[in-house]
Amino acid sequence: MPAAAQAQVDEAVLLVAHPMFRDLDYNQTVVLAAPGPGGGHVGVILNRPSRRSLGSLFPEHEPSKKVIDPVYYGGPFSRTALVCLVRADANPGAGSVRMMQHLYMAFRADTIDHIIETTPNAARYYVGHVRWEPGELQEEIDRGLWNVLDADPEVAFRKDTEGMWEELLQRTRRLRAAAPADQAAALAAGFALSNTMRPPFASTRIVSFGAKRPSRIAFASGFSSSDWIARLSGRAP
Repeated sequence: MPAAAQAQVDEAVLLVAHPMFRDLDYNQTVVLAAPGPGGGHVGVILNRPSRRSLGSLFPEHEPSKKVIDPVYYGGPFSRTALVCLVRADANPGAGSVRMMQHLYMAFRADTIDHIIETTPNAARYYVGHVRWEPGELQEEIDRGLWNVLDADPEVAFRKDTEGMWEELLQRTRRLRAAAPADQAAALAAGFALSNTMRPPFASTRIVSFGAKRPSRIAFASGFSSSDWIARLSGRAP
């Protein structure tokens, strides 16, 4: 049965923001999410590429210049820290979470450094990520904030993310239309919650995955968190 019909979050899923989910961090986003340490969930936004390359953010680190894809905005948690999704047959190192088969999310600085220096283009790099405390993601789904699809690594590494949200939103609608009557009614009831949505909440407790510094390759010297966001959006040199 498709994940969209069950809305289960005990394994990796794609979360497609409901059109009425107007929070600036999540409006028209697609998020890859999976269970994390402590019973919560972790993930990254897949369809918000920045205008900056990893090499431009770390100009003195030669391996970073080999990364082809842009850096992505991954979510509102730890906005000044780098995380990555990496294709790997085995856990790439300490501070990594298995998202699904052959796909891991790395948080720890030395693990990310090793990935950049050995297989730079087997990964996609994000500034910030998304976290939910135990039960939070299921509550958001129950409130109708997210449409749920089976996780797909090809979607996670898609080169062109323009139109991704619209495409996957249509897919969820086709799944609902094709679902048996009892499942379709349950899904419709869930999405009807969009008319009475409460403002989305955010957790304040952060689970530690190891080093909090973004990497041993320091950010280009002399800029603050706000400068970092400006650099990602292309508003700063």
